[in-house]
Amino acid sequence: MTVRKILVVGAGNMGAGIAQLCAQQGFDAVISDISLDLCTQAKSRIDKGLQKRVDQGKMTEAEKNSVLSHISLAGDLSVARECDFVIESVLENIEIKRKVFTQLDSMAPPDVIFATNTTSLPISAIADATRRPEKVVQMHFFNPPTIMKLVEIMPGRKTAPETLKAAEELARQLGKDPVVCKNEAPAGIVSRVLGQLLNEASWLAASGVAEPADIDKAMKLGANHPMGPFELLDLIGLDIHRAKMQTLAKTLNDPRYKHPELIDRMIEEGRLGKKVGKGFYTYE
Repeated sequence: MTVRKILVVGAGNMGAGIAQLCAQQGFDAVISDISLDLCTQAKSRIDKGLQKRVDQGKMTEAEKNSVLSHISLAGDLSVARECDFVIESVLENIEIKRKVFTQLDSMAPPDVIFATNTTSLPISAIADATRRPEKVVQMHFFNPPTIMKLVEIMPGRKTAPETLKAAEELARQLGKDPVVCKNEAPAGIVSRVLGQLLNEASWLAASGVAEPADIDKAMKLGANHPMGPFELLDLIGLDIHRAKMQTLAKTLNDPRYKHPELIDRMIEEGRLGKKVGKGFYTYE
């Protein structure tokens, strides 16, 4: 299949990052959300990030303008009629995602593939909201998508082999090194393994074994991790991590995914991580 124009549904950090990635690789990217204002804010963030690279001498002004010229905005999903591929990255809520996919299904041409960037929700439940479940697949990008090399690709129960192949091909065209899972499983590979690691670090801090900074230092120096677990939690967002763990604990009926009350308290206090300037650490 030939992909030229990609619709990215969701103007949050991940959606904006995926759109920027597509534009940097020469694709036309459309950012869509429930309001045009949200999309405008997303493009402004992209512009600001690119300008920083220009100021650092990592790209030219012409290169920045070229990337931005490949990004357009839409305040609704009707733009799906003119796109070749859809990547959804809205809130991690099954009902919201199903509603989005139902709307997309009524607008996009029948041969267009829908990819969900979900990390923990069942792909088949999302796909069943459409009349094209064979063309629905998971493409899980990692934060920030413009830098992280991995894309996890996973089928739903009805995903066609051709859809998996097309998603893998697009991931490679985006400069990524994908892994393709054989079967559908809650949260795939990285989120399952990483979730327990982050949980265990949180339990260590909650029980007073060590301070978060010392746990981070231990994992970086002792396990050769590039980031400590609390640095990573702040980057991901404590609310995002908790939502994943709650979904996994419920789906798998496994107490290993239970998070400590420390995470709940921090979320209640608004300490969600780097995106709000404070989490386990404080940021400017």
